Amino acid sequence: MAIPLVRASLSLHRTITQQCLLASLHFVRTLVSKPIQTPQDADKETENKLLLDNLKVLGVDVIMARKRQPGVLRRTNTNEHGLVQFLKTKGASREVVASIISRFPRSITRSREHLEERWQLWRSVFQSDDEVVSILNRSPESFFRSSDNDNLEKNIVFLSSLGLNSRDLHRLLTTAPRTFSNSVELNRQMVELLQGICVNFGGNEPSKFAKAVISKNLYILIRSTKRVEANVEFLQSALGLKNLDLLTFLQGSGAEILDISHEILKRNFRMLQEKLNSVGGTKSDAFKIITNYASILYLSPERFSDKVDCLLKEGITVKQIIEKPKVLDFSLDNLQWRVDELRKLDYDFSLNGITILDSSKKRFEAKLIKLCSLN
Repeated sequence: MAIPLVRASLSLHRTITQQCLLASLHFVRTLVSKPIQTPQDADKETENKLLLDNLKVLGVDVIMARKRQPGVLRRTNTNEHGLVQFLKTKGASREVVASIISRFPRSITRSREHLEERWQLWRSVFQSDDEVVSILNRSPESFFRSSDNDNLEKNIVFLSSLGLNSRDLHRLLTTAPRTFSNSVELNRQMVELLQGICVNFGGNEPSKFAKAVISKNLYILIRSTKRVEANVEFLQSALGLKNLDLLTFLQGSGAEILDISHEILKRNFRMLQEKLNSVGGTKSDAFKIITNYASILYLSPERFSDKVDCLLKEGITVKQIIEKPKVLDFSLDNLQWRVDELRKLDYDFSLNGITILDSSKKRFEAKLIKLCSLN
């Protein structure tokens, strides 16, 4: 009797095992056949369908909007039609409005009252509605990034109190709009640092000094005071300028490099010295080119080296480059094209100098035509 019982037990075990296996296979097939849902797919499922339809009708690039600020497309309380109507009354075309929303979707979350108030604050700086529309078209973020109109107004008042005029504020709003998103206290800290630098180095017009630096470097208010302070200390030590000479430099061409990353500033300074030394320049040459044209330190060591080599192989001397450093502003390809065209005309740089290289494309081409007529 034991054997039949064992056989029955084994048969039951096989049946259960087969059923489990079939169930497992069915589960695996279900997992394989079911498409994997990505986070992007999940976001699309929660998007406001009515909003998407409205945006498409308005000509908005929904794909771009989704990439820029996907969260906006899930909102249920938006003001896309109000924004369109508002901007149209200011002279913006349908295409411009659609482009603004595509690149900065958060613009559709602003109320009519907010838009009107902010527009009036901008109009206290700009001459016309057309100017504001033009800036919004170039950089929607500058207008819509912050929703704090009170902070914007306080910053306009504060920066105006420094002696910055409408032209300066215009440039700040268009070039470094984050300045107006800063708290007034943060902007005040940078101004006080600049004023303190002036006093510490023997200056007697700290407010004028701060204004001059900000006017020369519009990005300085969105950099950290720690970075600017470290850069000033480095430049004082590296250039060895007397106090008043240092102040003159800092509120002149030196202002343009105060916002560079401290480590990059030190690296570019060192590599510039090493490159000039390798081609026969002196430490004095390095100091001269930096104090006369500090923005040269924005060039990476590789680009600086390549441009210098491009000029030297044409017979141009280090001294000529030091005297006319702005020629290094042009791209390497542009420089190469210019010297190639002049070589075809047997232009003598040692006799005629290199001023011809430091001119706009239009003026350079006009000079080429004149030189051709003389040959």
